Amino acid sequence: MELLSTLIPCEWQNFLLLSGRIALALVLLIVCVAYLTYVERKIIAAVHLRRGPNVVGLFGLLQPFADAIKLLHKETIFPTQAKKGLFLLAPILTFVLSFMAWAVIPIGQRLVFSDISVGILAILALSSLAVYGLLMAGWASQSTYGILGALRSAAQMISYEVSLSLVIVSVLLWTGTLNLTKIVEAQKDLWFVIPLFPMFIVFLIGIFAETNRAPFDLPEAEAELVAGYHVEYSSMPFALFFLAEYANMMLMSALTTILFLGGWLPPIDALDWVPAPFWFFLKMSLILFLFVMVRATFPRFRYDQLMTIGWKVLLPFSLGWVILTAGLLLMTGQLPKTMI
Repeated sequence: MELLSTLIPCEWQNFLLLSGRIALALVLLIVCVAYLTYVERKIIAAVHLRRGPNVVGLFGLLQPFADAIKLLHKETIFPTQAKKGLFLLAPILTFVLSFMAWAVIPIGQRLVFSDISVGILAILALSSLAVYGLLMAGWASQSTYGILGALRSAAQMISYEVSLSLVIVSVLLWTGTLNLTKIVEAQKDLWFVIPLFPMFIVFLIGIFAETNRAPFDLPEAEAELVAGYHVEYSSMPFALFFLAEYANMMLMSALTTILFLGGWLPPIDALDWVPAPFWFFLKMSLILFLFVMVRATFPRFRYDQLMTIGWKVLLPFSLGWVILTAGLLLMTGQLPKTMI
């Protein structure tokens, strides 16, 4: 170690150590995303009374690796009129943005890459930028179905982001902080899912729409748009979109856990001997299970129904709840003076 310290400056050592941690976290996230697809297929198969993946490896556990190898060996096809630069940049941008937000997600006390004071704003900013990747994909492919799917996705994400932001504002009114770690610590005595249960339901509906998941998967409506914005994609560019979708599911499940379910906090103090990440990932898994069960259970909405729910139901309700929450906290003298 002394020789290493002599040969490599301290700044470079810190840089290499941080780079190694980031690379390890990225690999673990990609593996988790891959096995999330396996778990989803198994759960839906059980609901449909089928077996699901069961050929590649014991119980089909190697199926995600087989899918990855298959996609790696496929040919990347470019439409004749496609803008090749933007066509390739779109899935890369979508993939990178879906993983960047994990840098501010705390899975335990001091178990976070960057515990910034405005963590919730960072997640909102990165999730809002994701729409550019989808728009870029639809336009660059020069496909009618691709462009329609991209426009649907943009309208859908923007519509539901307004309600999601108002839900987050209602949580911030209780905590007085934008820091995700402090939001979790504020739930030590009472998880916010209890006093803010209606907003918890609104948030769940919003994250289904935000991640383009059933029953709000209108941008990828196979019966109408033949997969929508990524209809012209194949091989690894398509795989990047696929990974980004499931990474966003995991991110939104983690955010729901932090905002409403107490993050890494145990349900009772007597269980505080259990490692904090266990509780975090258990709660996150329950939200992911809900994602899968909704897909296996509910039919797809029409697009006009989707927009009606977003603008005429969720938006007025969440706005009214924020006003009500602010009024009650102001009357009781608990309204935060500043956001820290």
